[in-house]
Amino acid sequence: MAIPLRLLIVEDSPDDAELLLRELRRAGYDVEASRVEDEEHFLAGLHDLPQIILMDYRLPEFSALRGLAILRERSLNIPCIVISGILSDETAVECIRQGAADYLLKDRLARLGAAVERAITEKEVKADKHRTEQALHESEAQFLRLTENAADIILRYRRGADPCFLYINPSVRKITGFSQEEFYAAPQLWAERVSVDGQGEALEAESDRTGIALVQLGPKLRFLRKDGTTAWLEQRVVTVQNGSEDADTVEGVIRDITENEQRDRELKAIASVASAMRSAPTRTDIYPIVLQQLMDLLQADGVALAMKDGANDDMVVELAIGVWADRTGKRIGHAFSNSGGITQPVRDARGMMNGLADVVCVPMISQGQTIGVLWAGCNAEISDEEVRILSAVADIAANALRRAALHEQTQRRLQHITALRAIDMAITSSLDLRVTLNFFLDQVTIRLGIHAASVLLLDPRTQILQFTAGRGFHTQALHHTKLRLGEGVAGRAALERRMIHIPDLTKSSEAFRRAPMLTEEGFVSYFAAPLMAKGQVKGVLEIFHRAPLEPDNEWLEFLDTLAVQAAIAIDNAGLFEGLQRSNLELAMAYDATIEGWSRALDLRDRETEGHTLRVTDMTLRLARSMGVTEEELVHMRRGALLHDIGKMGIPDNILLKPGPLTDEEWLVMRRHPEYAYELLSLVNYLRPALLIPYCHHEKWDGTGYPRGLREEAIPLAARLFAVVDVWDALRSERPYRQAWPADKVRGYLMEQSGKHFDPQALSMFIKLLDQEEAAGVPAERRN
Repeated sequence: MAIPLRLLIVEDSPDDAELLLRELRRAGYDVEASRVEDEEHFLAGLHDLPQIILMDYRLPEFSALRGLAILRERSLNIPCIVISGILSDETAVECIRQGAADYLLKDRLARLGAAVERAITEKEVKADKHRTEQALHESEAQFLRLTENAADIILRYRRGADPCFLYINPSVRKITGFSQEEFYAAPQLWAERVSVDGQGEALEAESDRTGIALVQLGPKLRFLRKDGTTAWLEQRVVTVQNGSEDADTVEGVIRDITENEQRDRELKAIASVASAMRSAPTRTDIYPIVLQQLMDLLQADGVALAMKDGANDDMVVELAIGVWADRTGKRIGHAFSNSGGITQPVRDARGMMNGLADVVCVPMISQGQTIGVLWAGCNAEISDEEVRILSAVADIAANALRRAALHEQTQRRLQHITALRAIDMAITSSLDLRVTLNFFLDQVTIRLGIHAASVLLLDPRTQILQFTAGRGFHTQALHHTKLRLGEGVAGRAALERRMIHIPDLTKSSEAFRRAPMLTEEGFVSYFAAPLMAKGQVKGVLEIFHRAPLEPDNEWLEFLDTLAVQAAIAIDNAGLFEGLQRSNLELAMAYDATIEGWSRALDLRDRETEGHTLRVTDMTLRLARSMGVTEEELVHMRRGALLHDIGKMGIPDNILLKPGPLTDEEWLVMRRHPEYAYELLSLVNYLRPALLIPYCHHEKWDGTGYPRGLREEAIPLAARLFAVVDVWDALRSERPYRQAWPADKVRGYLMEQSGKHFDPQALSMFIKLLDQEEAAGVPAERRN
C-alpha cells in the first residue's frame, strides 16, 4: 500500500521535478506535490505545512541556503533534502550545517526514497524528544510546585564572605510573618530572630550569624515572629561542600512543629524517594528503590509494585519484597474497576492479606492515566498519614516511571535509527552481498535482542529459497536449506508476502520438517519476514529465539523496517551484478571490434601483415617491465592495435605504392596520426587509447610528427611503442628490402638513442630482449 506523502519541490525544471516524483512513487509513496521556483511561492507553499521539502541547491531567483534560513527563522520542523546536479563536499557540509536533513546528486536519485524515509523518521524522533523534554519540564515544574506549596520552610543558604539566602519558599511568611523578599534583602534577620536557650546572643560576634545558626543551633528552635509571637521550629539542614570553605551551601527544611509535625515526615519521605530515584536511569532500576524506600518509611512487612499490561487491563507485579516476594512476575487481574485502574487509595485485600493486619493499594497516575499501583501491608493498622506518604511516593514514582519509559523509548528509536544508518552505509559501501548480509544479521541479532537469524535468498529462475547467511547458530542445520515457494513456514511467508510468527516451535508440526537437526538448537520462538523490493520477493528473513518472545508493536515495526533494508541490499547487489555483466560484455564487444579493425588494416597493407599483433604483444611486455598498471595496459593494448588506424584516410595509390613516395605524397602519408586523432577522439571509449595512434611518430629530439613533441612531452605509451615499432619493422621482410639481422637492428636503435628514442625506454627494451633470449623465449615472440 502506497505511503501518503505531502511534498514541496523547489525546482525550476519541471522535468527534474517529475524525475523526483517518479523516484518517490517507485519507492512506494503516494505523493501530493507542489512545485515552486522563487522565494515568494516558497513562502506560500509553507502554509500547507508539507511533510518534507526537496530543494534544488541553486535556482535563478532562489537558493537552498536561503530556503534553509527561512525554515530556521520560522522555527519550522520540516525536513529538507538538498538536490543538485553538482555538489562539492564543502557545499554539502554547509547544507547539513544550515539544517538540511540530507543531500543528493541528481544523477544518483536511487536512494531518494530511503533519504525521505530517514528524514521523516528523524523528524518524528525529534518530535518525540521534544515531547520527552516537555514531560521532563512538566515533572520538574511539578516538583517545584510541591516545594513552593509546601507548608514548611525550604531554604538554600550560601555561607561565606557574601552570605545570602539562595532560595526560601513562600511558607516562610506563614510561619515567621516575614516575606521571602525580606530574608533575601537582610539574610542576618534570621539570626536576629532565632535562639535556643539563650544561645542566640553568642551569634552576635560572628560575621555570618545566620550561617552559624543554621548549622550549629540544633534541631529545635524558637523564632520570634514579625507579630511578636513565638513559633517552635524543627530545623533539618545539611551543608554542601563546594570545594571552598568560603562558599559552602546550607540546604534544609524548617517546620512549624507546633501545628503540623507530621507534615515534616511526609516531605522528608518525598525528598528521600525523589533523591534516591535521581540515580535510577531505567524502570527496572526504579522499582527496587521505590519499594525499599517504602519499607523503610512505613516500617512495612510487605510492599509490591504492579504495572498495567499494555495488551489488556491486567496488572503485572514487576517487583515485590517482604512477605510478598514470591508474587513477583504474577498477574493480579483487573485493578478494582471496569476501567482497569483506581484513582484513590483503596483498603482491599484482593488476596494480598497473607495474615497481615492491614493492606492499602494506591494508584500511580501520570498525565491523568493510571499506569500501575503500589501495595503496602503491615502487621499493624496503617495510619492516614502513612497513606498520604504512600500516595505521595506513588505520584513521584509514576512520573519517574513515565519519564524513564519515554527516555527508554527515545533511546531505542535512536538505536534503531543508528542501526538503519549503519546498514544503509554497509549497503552503499560494499559490493559483496554476503559481507553486507553478515553485517546486517549482526545488527538484527543485537538490535532485536534475539539469539539467531538467517537470510534465505530467492533464485528468480528456479523459484527456490536457499540459505545464504546466518548468525547465532550452534549447528549447520540450516546451511543446506532449499525451499520452494509455499514450502515450510519461510516458503509460505514468501508466497503469501506476509510475516509469520510461531510462538512455540516445539508445538508446531511444520517447524522442524525441513531441518530435523534444528531441534538441537533449542529454539522456541520464530518469525519469518518476506524481503520485498520494488514489489518483488527477494528472499526471507528468519528470526530465532531460544525463549518465549512476545514483542510489542514497536519491535515488530522495526523488524519490518529491517526486512525492507535487507531487500534493498539484495536488490542493489542484483542490479550491480547485472551492470557488471553488461559492462563486461560491452567491453568484450568493443575489444573484438578493435581487433577486427586491426586485421582489416593488415589485410589492406599486406606488407605489414602480422606486424600489429607482434608489436602490440611486445609493447605490453615492455610496459609491464616498466611497472605500468594493468588499467593503463588495457588502453595501451587498444592504442597499439589501432596505431595505424589513421592510414584508412590515406589513398591506396599512396599507401600501396611499390616505390619511393614523393615529397607531396609524404606530406599526405604523415597526416595519418592526425586522421587517427580525428577518428578516435569522437569515441569516448577509445579516447584513453589515443596516445599511441596520435604520438607514435614523435621523436625524442623533437623532429617527429605531427606536433614535433620532444622528450617527456611525448606520452610514455608512445615512447615505448616507437621503439618496438621500429624494431619489428626493421626485422621484417619488405618488398623493397631484406629483413635486418638482430645485431644490425640493435646497433641502429642504440645509434638513435636520444634522437629518435627515449634512452630509458630503449635501455629497458634491450634489457627485456636479453632476458627473454636468456630465458629461451622463441625468436618469433621476440620479433
